[in-house]
Amino acid sequence: MTDTHARTHPRDRIRAAFAEAGVTGWLHATDIDSGAQLEVDADHPVVTASVHKLCLLVALHQRAEAGHLDLAEQTECRPEGRTPGPTGLAAMLDTARLSLRDAAYLMMSVSDNAAADLLLARVGLDTVNESTRKLGLARTHAAHTFGEFLATIREDAGHGGPRALADPQVLSRLRALDPARTNRSTPRDMTRLLRAVWRDEACSPRHGAAIRRLLGLQVWPHRLASGFPFDEVHVAGKTGSAPTLRNEVGVVEYPDHGRYAVAVFTRAASPSAILPAADAVIGTAARIAVEALRRA
Repeated sequence: MTDTHARTHPRDRIRAAFAEAGVTGWLHATDIDSGAQLEVDADHPVVTASVHKLCLLVALHQRAEAGHLDLAEQTECRPEGRTPGPTGLAAMLDTARLSLRDAAYLMMSVSDNAAADLLLARVGLDTVNESTRKLGLARTHAAHTFGEFLATIREDAGHGGPRALADPQVLSRLRALDPARTNRSTPRDMTRLLRAVWRDEACSPRHGAAIRRLLGLQVWPHRLASGFPFDEVHVAGKTGSAPTLRNEVGVVEYPDHGRYAVAVFTRAASPSAILPAADAVIGTAARIAVEALRRA
């Protein structure tokens, strides 16, 4: 590392990494225990997409803790009317029967849309919003189900279907890309939620541990986890994606007990579905932020 590089403020290095990857980015990172933080436009409204499944998971466990539902309760997911998606129940062809907690596992580990809407039907949008409000997440709001989120993309794309999303004019009219008209939050709100989960302030220790376990079972290594390729460093998180959008929020834990909540939201200049650099910069930006916090 050159002297100039060492003297560059981490915030500027993060912005440079975003620019090199061809994205606009927003970030907040905080030391869960000390409260030290680093931010890049952390109060900018962002589209959460599947990151909002974390809010649903917390609301689900709060309802279970209050005795309003049993996580072992069995539920049925029929093929008819099932929310589409490439993973989990959404990709299955037959009727599936499973517990609420196993649906939550699919929702968090592989971002299963059908499992998420199955849980949302049981919990309710109003309950999710009440949960985030009580936790002080004033700029976080669930406007619709995950199926409705996908439906707005199909409707706004028009007859051109998925191929139309390559047209900047089509992208400009997508409600799913406008935080004012879809599920939304800010990077700072999301790290506040993660901090509450890791400090057992969102739920009791038993339910907090269950939430942390599911976040640790996410299978995607190409975003946040890519910045921490070390066996001794544990990354737990939740991704979110939409046309041009790539997000992840999560917690990075070191063997010395340091633990850091990070939220990274990006929008790419290119509409291409496959942009490895745009995925990887989430891990790069997170590592710059966490390393700065560890040196503070």
